[in-house]
This record gives sequence, structure tokens and C-alpha cells, in this order.
Amino acid sequence: MRSLVLSSLLLTSLWSAPIGGVAIMVKNSPITLYEVQQEMKQSKTSAQQSADTLIRKKLEQLEASEKKITVSAAEVQEELERMAKQNNLSMEQFLDAMQTARGVTQSELKTRVEESILGQKLYSTIAFSKIAQPTSAEEEEYYQLHLDEFSQPERYDVTTYLSNSAEALQAKIDDPMRNIENVVSKDDSIPSKNINPQFSQILNKIEVGKFGPILPNGKNGFMSFYMKDKPNIITESIDSLRPQLDNMIMGEKRNQVLNDYFTRLRLNADIQVVRLPE
Repeated sequence: MRSLVLSSLLLTSLWSAPIGGVAIMVKNSPITLYEVQQEMKQSKTSAQQSADTLIRKKLEQLEASEKKITVSAAEVQEELERMAKQNNLSMEQFLDAMQTARGVTQSELKTRVEESILGQKLYSTIAFSKIAQPTSAEEEEYYQLHLDEFSQPERYDVTTYLSNSAEALQAKIDDPMRNIENVVSKDDSIPSKNINPQFSQILNKIEVGKFGPILPNGKNGFMSFYMKDKPNIITESIDSLRPQLDNMIMGEKRNQVLNDYFTRLRLNADIQVVRLPE
């Protein structure tokens, strides 16, 4: 009888949790249905994929707590300032660029930076041996595999579509010949040397003859670019990129160590999936 009462109390606690109820329990720490739904919306992934992402984040948070690892607001601010300086932007320009080019709010950016710093600190506590610096062969291989990232045209010839409605803009993208109310367009030629690296990355990923993603335009509206041409592609030399290549390769190696660690941790953790969104 006592066991039945305890089970009933546990179920009542789970299903009456705030913001939509509990979806997953990770080592007795809840992940709510609301959190899963928000992750699905932001990352555009399935319920299971979003759940996997949140389980990993929860394991990182719990591991950091157990190891008494914290990230201060000052550390987050310092990293944001470093990122802005790296892109030759003021803090205001950098935050505006992240909002306009990637749709990332200041609050979301701070959360991502905090998670990144936490990951670096976790890595420092769980790495059993120092990662060797990349060899010339590794640099060459990485460079060849990511040539697109190190190449950009002299300019981007685009048609910019603007609207105060993301739904109207999507309708235009789905049927470009259709006249959609509240959608205006203009032809632009954007010199690559005049834009920040984040915006350049977005434009680089848009194939000629195709639309890019819908982005906030920084003025309470939305925009999307149709790529008409990318003339005069210039690729940076490997010698000019070696410090950047080394940082990228080392980052991938650190991520692999973390992934292996948390994969093993998840196998042994008490994780219960209560329910996921349909």
C-alpha cells in the first residue's frame, strides 16, 4: 500500500509540474515539455532529437554542479567583448549583427556563450591528457574539406525580400511568381568587404538561384535574400589561415573528447522519458 501511495505521489508530482509538465527526468532533475517544444521550435528538429540535445545539456549542468564549476556574468561579458573585437565591431554593432544576421537575441547569445564557457571548463576537468597541436597534414586536410568557409566573392548580387510577416515572406519564397501582399523586394549588390563575418557566412551558404533563410531585419520585420550571383570568388591561402585552422581543429578535438565523455555518462545515468510532444 505504501509503495502504491509513493507511486501515486510521484506521478502527481510529474504531471503537475509547471509549464506543461515533465517530459524527461535526468538523475531526478526534470526537463519540461515546454523546454522540449521550445528546443524543437528553435533548432527545427524532431521531439527525439530535441530531447537528446536537452538531455546532454542537463547532464552538463549536473556534472558542472557536482564538480562545482560555475560561469560568472563577468566571464560571459568578457567573452562577448572578445568576440566583438575579433569581428572589428563595437559591442552594440556586434549584438545588432547577431540579431539581424542570425536572429539571436542578446539573452539567447549570453546563454550560448555561458554554455560554451561551461563546456570549456568541463573539458579542462575531464581531459586526461593534453591534445597534441595539429600537424601540417591535419591543417591541409581541414583546409581542403572546408574551402567554402575560406572563400568569398567580390560581392553578392541579391534580391532582398522584406515583409513585416514571416508567413507572407515564406509564401513568396514558396511561389516567387505569386504577388504576395506586404512583401516588397529590391535588387542589391553587397560588397563582401563591407559586411561583418557573421553576415558573410550566411550569404556564403546561399546557393546561386536559391533563397536564403528568413531572418529578422532589426526593424521588427523579416527579410530573405535570393542569390543571383557571386562573382570573382577569392580563396584565402592556407598560410594566412593557419592560426584560425589550428583553433578550429583543436575545438573539434575538444568537442570529441566531451562527446565521448557524455555518451558514456548517459549510458550509466538514470534517465526516464515520461512523455514527449507529438
